[in-house]
Amino acid sequence: MTLRTVIALGGNALQRAGTSGTWSEAVRQMRRTAPAIVRVAQSGREILLTHGNGPQVGALLRSSELAAREIPAPPMPAVDAESEGQIGYLIEQEIDSALAVARARRHVAALIARMEVSPRDPEFRSPSKPVGRFYTEIEARRLRKSEGWTMVHDTARGGWRRVVASPKPLRWLEADLVKGFFEFGLGSHWILVTGGGGGIAVVRRARGRFEGVDAVIDKDLGSAVIARAIGADTLAIVTDVPGVATGFGTPSERWLGATTLEELERRSAAGEFPKGTMGPKVEAGIDFLRAGGREFVVTDIPSLDRALRGEAGTRVRSRR
Repeated sequence: MTLRTVIALGGNALQRAGTSGTWSEAVRQMRRTAPAIVRVAQSGREILLTHGNGPQVGALLRSSELAAREIPAPPMPAVDAESEGQIGYLIEQEIDSALAVARARRHVAALIARMEVSPRDPEFRSPSKPVGRFYTEIEARRLRKSEGWTMVHDTARGGWRRVVASPKPLRWLEADLVKGFFEFGLGSHWILVTGGGGGIAVVRRARGRFEGVDAVIDKDLGSAVIARAIGADTLAIVTDVPGVATGFGTPSERWLGATTLEELERRSAAGEFPKGTMGPKVEAGIDFLRAGGREFVVTDIPSLDRALRGEAGTRVRSRR
Protein backbone atom coordinates (compact mmCIF):
# COMPACT_ATOMS: atom_id res chain seq x y z
CA MET A 1 0.00 0.00 0.00
CA THR A 2 1.29 3.47 -0.95
CA LEU A 3 1.36 5.74 2.08
CA ARG A 4 0.28 9.36 1.59
CA THR A 5 2.39 11.64 3.77
CA VAL A 6 2.24 15.33 4.65
CA ILE A 7 5.63 16.64 5.79
CA ALA A 8 5.49 20.01 7.56
CA LEU A 9 8.87 21.71 7.33
CA GLY A 10 9.72 24.05 10.18
CA GLY A 11 11.59 27.31 9.73
CA ASN A 12 14.89 25.56 10.45
CA ALA A 13 14.58 23.83 7.07
CA LEU A 14 15.08 27.25 5.49
CA GLN A 15 16.93 29.36 8.05
CA ARG A 16 19.30 28.28 10.80
CA ALA A 17 19.23 30.03 14.17
CA GLY A 18 21.73 32.87 14.41
CA THR A 19 21.94 33.59 10.67
CA SER A 20 20.95 36.88 9.05
CA GLY A 21 18.26 35.42 6.77
CA THR A 22 19.82 36.14 3.38
CA TRP A 23 18.67 34.33 0.25
CA SER A 24 22.02 32.55 -0.12
CA GLU A 25 21.72 31.22 3.44
CA ALA A 26 18.21 29.95 2.71
CA VAL A 27 19.49 28.18 -0.42
CA ARG A 28 22.29 26.50 1.51
CA GLN A 29 19.95 25.37 4.27
CA MET A 30 17.32 24.01 1.88
CA ARG A 31 20.11 22.24 0.00
CA ARG A 32 20.91 20.42 3.26
CA THR A 33 17.22 19.61 3.78
CA ALA A 34 16.32 18.37 0.28
CA PRO A 35 18.15 15.00 0.36
CA ALA A 36 16.11 13.92 3.39
CA ILE A 37 12.90 14.58 1.45
CA VAL A 38 14.24 12.65 -1.52
CA ARG A 39 15.07 9.65 0.67
CA VAL A 40 11.44 9.58 1.80
CA ALA A 41 10.29 9.83 -1.83
CA GLN A 42 12.52 6.89 -2.76
CA SER A 43 10.73 4.78 -0.15
CA GLY A 44 7.63 5.01 -2.36
CA ARG A 45 5.52 7.38 -0.28
CA GLU A 46 3.29 10.02 -1.84
CA ILE A 47 4.48 13.36 -0.47
CA LEU A 48 2.92 16.76 0.10
CA LEU A 49 5.19 19.37 1.71
CA THR A 50 4.06 22.33 3.79
CA HIS A 51 6.39 24.92 5.28
CA GLY A 52 6.72 27.83 7.68
CA ASN A 53 7.20 31.43 6.57
CA GLY A 54 7.58 33.54 9.73
CA PRO A 55 11.04 35.05 9.16
CA GLN A 56 10.34 35.54 5.45
CA VAL A 57 7.07 37.38 6.08
CA GLY A 58 8.84 39.59 8.61
CA ALA A 59 11.52 40.46 6.05
CA LEU A 60 8.94 41.20 3.33
CA LEU A 61 6.96 43.43 5.68
CA ARG A 62 10.13 45.34 6.51
CA SER A 63 10.99 45.70 2.81
CA SER A 64 7.52 47.09 2.13
CA GLU A 65 7.86 49.51 5.04
CA LEU A 66 11.19 50.83 3.78
CA ALA A 67 9.87 51.24 0.24
CA ALA A 68 6.54 52.79 1.22
CA ARG A 69 7.53 56.34 0.23
CA GLU A 70 7.80 55.26 -3.39
CA ILE A 71 5.79 52.02 -3.66
CA PRO A 72 2.48 51.51 -1.82
CA ALA A 73 2.80 48.70 0.73
CA PRO A 74 0.77 45.57 -0.13
CA PRO A 75 -1.75 44.20 2.39
CA MET A 76 -0.71 41.33 4.60
CA PRO A 77 -2.55 38.59 2.62
CA ALA A 78 -0.56 39.64 -0.47
CA VAL A 79 2.67 39.45 1.55
CA ASP A 80 1.69 35.95 2.70
CA ALA A 81 1.15 34.97 -0.95
CA GLU A 82 4.50 36.47 -1.90
CA SER A 83 6.25 34.41 0.76
CA GLU A 84 4.49 31.24 -0.41
CA GLY A 85 5.68 31.82 -3.96
CA GLN A 86 9.20 32.73 -2.90
CA ILE A 87 9.68 29.75 -0.60
CA GLY A 88 7.84 27.39 -2.96
CA TYR A 89 10.29 28.35 -5.70
CA LEU A 90 13.26 27.70 -3.40
CA ILE A 91 11.93 24.27 -2.37
CA GLU A 92 11.18 23.37 -6.00
CA GLN A 93 14.69 24.27 -7.08
CA GLU A 94 16.55 22.37 -4.40
CA ILE A 95 14.38 19.26 -4.28
CA ASP A 96 14.41 19.06 -8.08
CA SER A 97 18.22 19.14 -8.01
CA ALA A 98 18.36 16.53 -5.24
CA LEU A 99 15.99 14.27 -7.20
CA ALA A 100 18.27 14.54 -10.23
CA VAL A 101 21.35 13.64 -8.17
CA ALA A 102 19.54 10.61 -6.73
CA ARG A 103 18.18 9.69 -10.20
CA ALA A 104 14.73 9.58 -8.68
CA ARG A 105 11.89 9.75 -11.20
CA ARG A 106 9.80 12.42 -9.57
CA HIS A 107 9.04 16.09 -10.15
CA VAL A 108 8.10 18.87 -7.76
CA ALA A 109 5.56 21.70 -8.04
CA ALA A 110 4.34 24.48 -5.71
CA LEU A 111 0.77 25.72 -5.23
CA ILE A 112 -0.50 28.82 -3.41
CA ALA A 113 -2.93 27.85 -0.63
CA ARG A 114 -5.83 29.75 0.95
CA MET A 115 -7.27 28.73 4.30
CA GLU A 116 -10.76 29.74 5.35
CA VAL A 117 -11.13 31.07 8.90
CA SER A 118 -14.15 32.36 10.80
CA PRO A 119 -14.60 36.16 10.95
CA ARG A 120 -15.97 35.54 14.45
CA ASP A 121 -12.83 33.76 15.68
CA PRO A 122 -11.94 35.17 19.14
CA GLU A 123 -8.43 35.96 17.88
CA PHE A 124 -9.79 38.85 15.83
CA ARG A 125 -10.98 40.49 19.05
CA SER A 126 -7.71 39.84 20.90
CA PRO A 127 -4.81 39.45 18.41
CA SER A 128 -1.84 37.55 19.81
CA LYS A 129 0.67 36.77 17.03
CA PRO A 130 3.69 39.12 16.75
CA VAL A 131 4.80 39.97 13.20
CA GLY A 132 7.52 42.15 11.77
CA ARG A 133 10.20 44.14 13.54
CA PHE A 134 10.43 45.95 16.88
CA TYR A 135 9.38 49.60 17.07
CA THR A 136 10.03 52.48 19.45
CA GLU A 137 7.16 53.81 21.54
CA ILE A 138 6.85 56.88 19.27
CA GLU A 139 6.67 54.68 16.17
CA ALA A 140 4.12 52.39 17.82
CA ARG A 141 1.86 55.33 18.66
CA ARG A 142 2.08 56.64 15.10
CA LEU A 143 1.30 53.24 13.56
CA ARG A 144 -1.65 52.69 15.89
CA LYS A 145 -3.10 55.98 14.67
CA SER A 146 -2.18 55.87 10.97
CA GLU A 147 -2.57 52.14 10.22
CA GLY A 148 -4.90 50.94 12.97
CA TRP A 149 -2.39 48.31 14.05
CA THR A 150 -2.57 46.57 17.41
CA MET A 151 0.79 47.09 19.12
CA VAL A 152 2.07 45.33 22.25
CA HIS A 153 5.13 45.96 24.37
CA ASP A 154 7.72 43.20 24.69
CA THR A 155 9.07 43.77 28.19
CA ALA A 156 11.93 41.29 27.81
CA ARG A 157 13.33 42.95 24.67
CA GLY A 158 12.23 46.50 25.37
CA GLY A 159 10.35 47.27 22.19
CA TRP A 160 6.91 47.35 20.58
CA ARG A 161 5.62 44.89 18.00
CA ARG A 162 2.59 44.62 15.80
CA VAL A 163 0.30 41.69 16.63
CA VAL A 164 -2.29 40.14 14.34
CA ALA A 165 -4.91 37.45 14.79
CA SER A 166 -3.96 33.78 14.63
CA PRO A 167 -7.37 32.19 13.95
CA LYS A 168 -8.07 28.46 13.80
CA PRO A 169 -7.94 27.13 10.22
CA LEU A 170 -11.26 25.63 9.12
CA ARG A 171 -11.14 24.71 5.43
CA TRP A 172 -8.50 24.55 2.73
CA LEU A 173 -9.95 26.04 -0.45
CA GLU A 174 -7.70 24.13 -2.87
CA ALA A 175 -8.46 20.77 -1.25
CA ASP A 176 -10.60 19.25 -4.03
CA LEU A 177 -7.98 20.04 -6.67
CA VAL A 178 -5.17 18.36 -4.75
CA LYS A 179 -7.28 15.43 -3.59
CA GLY A 180 -8.13 14.77 -7.25
CA PHE A 181 -4.43 15.00 -8.08
CA PHE A 182 -3.71 12.11 -5.72
CA GLU A 183 -6.78 10.10 -6.68
CA PHE A 184 -5.63 10.13 -10.32
CA GLY A 185 -2.33 8.55 -9.24
CA LEU A 186 -0.13 11.60 -9.82
CA GLY A 187 1.25 11.45 -6.29
CA SER A 188 3.61 8.67 -7.36
CA HIS A 189 5.24 11.00 -9.88
CA TRP A 190 5.11 14.42 -8.24
CA ILE A 191 5.93 16.04 -4.89
CA LEU A 192 3.57 18.92 -4.10
CA VAL A 193 4.52 22.00 -2.06
CA THR A 194 1.65 24.04 -0.59
CA GLY A 195 0.17 25.46 2.61
CA GLY A 196 3.07 27.83 3.25
CA GLY A 197 2.76 29.52 6.62
CA GLY A 198 -0.52 27.70 7.23
CA GLY A 199 -2.02 29.21 4.07
CA ILE A 200 -3.37 32.69 3.35
CA ALA A 201 -6.16 33.50 5.82
CA VAL A 202 -9.46 34.33 4.09
CA VAL A 203 -13.02 34.83 5.33
CA ARG A 204 -16.26 34.25 3.46
CA ARG A 205 -18.26 37.37 2.72
CA ALA A 206 -21.62 37.93 1.03
CA ARG A 207 -22.46 35.94 -2.12
CA GLY A 208 -19.65 33.45 -1.51
CA ARG A 209 -16.85 35.96 -2.04
CA PHE A 210 -13.64 35.33 -0.11
CA GLU A 211 -11.59 38.19 1.32
CA GLY A 212 -8.03 38.05 2.64
CA VAL A 213 -7.54 39.26 6.21
CA ASP A 214 -4.60 40.43 8.31
CA ALA A 215 -3.91 37.19 10.14
CA VAL A 216 -1.32 34.45 10.55
CA ILE A 217 -2.36 30.81 10.64
CA ASP A 218 -0.29 28.36 12.64
CA LYS A 219 1.65 26.28 10.13
CA ASP A 220 1.20 23.00 11.99
CA LEU A 221 -2.56 23.40 12.50
CA GLY A 222 -2.88 24.31 8.83
CA SER A 223 -0.88 21.22 7.90
CA ALA A 224 -3.28 19.04 9.88
CA VAL A 225 -6.25 20.51 7.95
CA ILE A 226 -4.43 19.77 4.67
CA ALA A 227 -3.53 16.24 5.75
CA ARG A 228 -7.15 15.48 6.66
CA ALA A 229 -8.44 16.98 3.41
CA ILE A 230 -6.32 14.73 1.17
CA GLY A 231 -6.80 11.59 3.27
CA ALA A 232 -3.15 11.39 4.31
CA ASP A 233 -2.00 8.38 6.29
CA THR A 234 0.85 10.22 8.02
CA LEU A 235 1.47 13.75 9.28
CA ALA A 236 5.18 14.33 9.96
CA ILE A 237 6.19 17.61 11.59
CA VAL A 238 9.86 18.44 11.12
CA THR A 239 11.42 20.73 13.70
CA ASP A 240 14.87 21.45 15.16
CA VAL A 241 14.69 18.82 17.91
CA PRO A 242 14.58 15.02 17.50
CA GLY A 243 11.10 14.57 18.97
CA VAL A 244 8.64 15.57 21.68
CA ALA A 245 9.97 15.77 25.22
CA THR A 246 8.26 15.96 28.58
CA GLY A 247 9.90 18.24 31.12
CA PHE A 248 11.85 19.87 28.30
CA GLY A 249 14.93 21.75 29.55
CA THR A 250 14.62 20.39 33.09
CA PRO A 251 16.51 17.61 34.93
CA SER A 252 13.47 15.34 34.39
CA GLU A 253 13.48 15.81 30.60
CA ARG A 254 12.39 12.66 28.76
CA TRP A 255 12.09 12.17 25.02
CA LEU A 256 9.01 10.34 23.82
CA GLY A 257 9.52 7.61 21.24
CA ALA A 258 6.58 5.43 20.28
CA THR A 259 3.59 6.50 22.34
CA THR A 260 -0.20 6.47 22.27
CA LEU A 261 -2.77 9.11 21.40
CA GLU A 262 -4.19 8.77 24.89
CA GLU A 263 -0.84 9.56 26.52
CA LEU A 264 -0.27 12.52 24.24
CA GLU A 265 -3.73 13.89 25.02
CA ARG A 266 -3.21 13.39 28.76
CA ARG A 267 0.14 15.18 28.77
CA SER A 268 -1.20 17.97 26.58
CA ALA A 269 -4.17 18.51 28.91
CA ALA A 270 -1.70 18.71 31.81
CA GLY A 271 0.05 21.61 30.10
CA GLU A 272 3.33 19.82 29.38
CA PHE A 273 3.66 21.28 25.87
CA PRO A 274 3.85 25.11 25.90
CA LYS A 275 1.90 27.12 23.35
CA GLY A 276 5.00 28.88 22.04
CA THR A 277 7.00 25.71 21.36
CA MET A 278 5.68 22.16 21.02
CA GLY A 279 2.04 22.90 21.90
CA PRO A 280 0.66 23.64 18.40
CA LYS A 281 2.52 20.65 16.94
CA VAL A 282 1.00 18.27 19.46
CA GLU A 283 -2.43 19.86 18.98
CA ALA A 284 -2.12 19.40 15.21
CA GLY A 285 -1.17 15.75 15.64
CA ILE A 286 -4.06 15.08 18.00
CA ASP A 287 -6.52 16.75 15.59
CA PHE A 288 -5.16 14.69 12.70
CA LEU A 289 -5.39 11.36 14.54
CA ARG A 290 -8.83 12.09 15.96
CA ALA A 291 -10.06 12.78 12.42
CA GLY A 292 -8.92 9.36 11.19
CA GLY A 293 -5.22 9.82 10.45
CA ARG A 294 -3.02 6.76 10.81
CA GLU A 295 0.27 8.11 12.18
CA PHE A 296 1.70 11.34 13.62
CA VAL A 297 5.47 11.90 13.74
CA VAL A 298 7.65 14.67 15.19
CA THR A 299 11.36 14.63 14.38
CA ASP A 300 14.25 16.61 12.90
CA ILE A 301 15.57 16.66 9.33
CA PRO A 302 18.46 14.18 9.82
CA SER A 303 16.12 11.63 11.42
CA LEU A 304 13.14 12.02 9.07
CA ASP A 305 13.41 8.86 6.98
CA ARG A 306 14.30 6.76 10.06
CA ALA A 307 11.34 8.21 11.99
CA LEU A 308 8.98 7.29 9.16
CA ARG A 309 10.36 3.74 9.34
CA GLY A 310 9.59 3.68 13.09
CA GLU A 311 13.23 3.94 14.20
CA ALA A 312 13.51 7.54 15.52
CA GLY A 313 11.52 10.57 16.61
CA THR A 314 8.21 10.68 18.45
CA ARG A 315 5.65 8.39 16.80
CA VAL A 316 1.95 8.15 17.62
CA ARG A 317 -0.32 5.67 15.83
CA SER A 318 -4.07 5.52 15.89
CA ARG A 319 -5.86 2.25 16.58
CA ARG A 320 -7.64 2.11 13.23
